[in-house]
Amino acid sequence: MQTVEAAGLGIGDDHPPRIMGVLNVSEESPYDPSVFSDPGEAAAYVDRELIGEGADIVDVGLESANKRLDVLSPEEELDRLDTAIETIDSVSGDAVFSIETRYSEVAERALSRGFNMVNDVCGFADPAMPEVCAAHAAAVVKMASPPDLERPGAIESVDDIYDALATNGFTEKTILDPAFGGWSPEKTLADDRETLSRLREFRAYGRPLLVSINRKNFLRDVAGRSTEEALPVSLAATAMAVERGAHVLRTHDVAETRDAALVGREFARERLSNLAVEELDVTSEREAARHLERVGGNAELADAGVTRWFRLSDLGDAYDPLAAAVADSRGVHLAGADPALLFGTRDGIDSLNRVISDESSRLSAILSKILDEYH
Repeated sequence: MQTVEAAGLGIGDDHPPRIMGVLNVSEESPYDPSVFSDPGEAAAYVDRELIGEGADIVDVGLESANKRLDVLSPEEELDRLDTAIETIDSVSGDAVFSIETRYSEVAERALSRGFNMVNDVCGFADPAMPEVCAAHAAAVVKMASPPDLERPGAIESVDDIYDALATNGFTEKTILDPAFGGWSPEKTLADDRETLSRLREFRAYGRPLLVSINRKNFLRDVAGRSTEEALPVSLAATAMAVERGAHVLRTHDVAETRDAALVGREFARERLSNLAVEELDVTSEREAARHLERVGGNAELADAGVTRWFRLSDLGDAYDPLAAAVADSRGVHLAGADPALLFGTRDGIDSLNRVISDESSRLSAILSKILDEYH
């Protein structure tokens, strides 16, 4: 799993879950406590309710992304940006500041005036957005979305999320957001529930994940709660999301979400990860097939009944002896080349260890790390 740095803040498997608090300078935004037009009042809110409660990142919204409202033009967003810039200049606490926008020209000005990060709700529908973020060495959240600036997040089915995340590529500092919520008329509450169930699947791109599930309809529906009563279900889902591999939690309830995220991390499955080896979360045939597709492997192996999966990168001259050893072993498989997937049962990995040659000390070291996780 790649680690992303946002103004020095590490985001990834090797770091604690990061909390993204929300500030809106858009009068049409639905959550009144986070909406401000006065920079001084907004800055006080950020210091007291966001940074003061444990937010690592402050995400500033210039407009509501509600599909029932008209989309602002770049010029209209830029008019509101001055309030956002004045706000962050007045904040006394320490946080990474993210601008939520779909326009590269807004991102350019924000990054030039003190913002550290971009939250792109249209998933690089503006083709200049990746270039702008890369030029500023800025982290960028890319939400699953069609390539259409008028339709942020309007993915019609869960099966479309995976491909939508890859549309128009990634930067070196891209964080992925699978787009929870009612972004399109076709999307149902059942779709959001399925997205949470399949969250591990979106880790296959090897990039950190952001989830925005705070008081969402699909959670309120489970318990039959109103928005005001939905904090407990949000916190339960937050712990589940972190256990399933989420790295950033976008929320209005900062302190409570932080605690739930820490519980999720405490009880998450430990993943082996370094420069050469990363253990993958694979709990279903669908997830296995996704990983195999990524490396050009045989999808029929997805039902091989294996228990552990590892992505191996930069194997170099260790690849050939590894492939030969796998061919002489039972219950273990190798797919792809760089990266490669090594997967098998515990007995299969043990069998591989017995037949491995000593000609590649690097390969032996990699396998030793894997075997250490088994025993």
